[in-house]
Amino acid sequence: MAAHALALLKPLSSLTRLALASLCLALVAGCSTTSGKVDPTAGWSAERLYTQARADMSSNNWSEARKNLESLEARYPFGLYAQQALIDQAYVNWKDEEPEQARASIDRFMQQYPNHPGTDYMLYLKGMITFTPPSAILSNVTRQDPSERDPKGLRESYEAFNELIQRYPDSRYTPDARKRAAWLVNTIAENEIHVAQYYYKRGAYVAAANRAQTVVTDFEGAPIAEKALYLMLLSYEKLQLPELAADAKRVLDQNFPNSKYHQQGLDEPVNYWNPMNWL
Repeated sequence: MAAHALALLKPLSSLTRLALASLCLALVAGCSTTSGKVDPTAGWSAERLYTQARADMSSNNWSEARKNLESLEARYPFGLYAQQALIDQAYVNWKDEEPEQARASIDRFMQQYPNHPGTDYMLYLKGMITFTPPSAILSNVTRQDPSERDPKGLRESYEAFNELIQRYPDSRYTPDARKRAAWLVNTIAENEIHVAQYYYKRGAYVAAANRAQTVVTDFEGAPIAEKALYLMLLSYEKLQLPELAADAKRVLDQNFPNSKYHQQGLDEPVNYWNPMNWL
């Protein structure tokens, strides 16, 4: 009888063990849930999220500002706070040296709110994103001229500033955008001459002449046009095209009497008094 009772208890104890194991698993799952990070902003209103994000921006805490602005946009996608959050996201990403994210925020904003009063600011910010890339900070050390960098970013910057100038001539950001656009025109033109000179030194005289002519025709008034005309003159001489060479010289002498390039040639003189040139 005792043996029979013991046999009945064995299956029961197995079920008990299974139940206990299930209970442990449930407790572990519960612990993993409660031990996760708790969002301190849960339940916050749009106004409170935005106020906190602005406080983070004031203290240059870009990562926290971004987090709160993204939360605001996700939880409250409609309304003035959501619009302003998207504007501030672009600014925060720019200041935090995240140009791709900043550009994405601007593009999303302009698609969603094409007639927003803040569009002029967003165009200005779009121009600023590639106007001063992080690599430019070390230009004084590396001695790299801005015109020698990849011109793609320079052109994107110019296009944004130019759109701002054309669409919002009375904007508070337009006067500064005009100055930056003028600098960009000169810098892009100088980049074209760097490429043209590269072609010339490697004997690609047709390519050099065409590139230099582009600067003369497309960047009217740029100071580098003087060098462009001289480069055209040299290229046509190498190509044995005396009439075109004479035309280039005539235009060069009319616009730049006593051009320095007749004496010094294409290469700029090296300033040996600059310690950076001793390295």
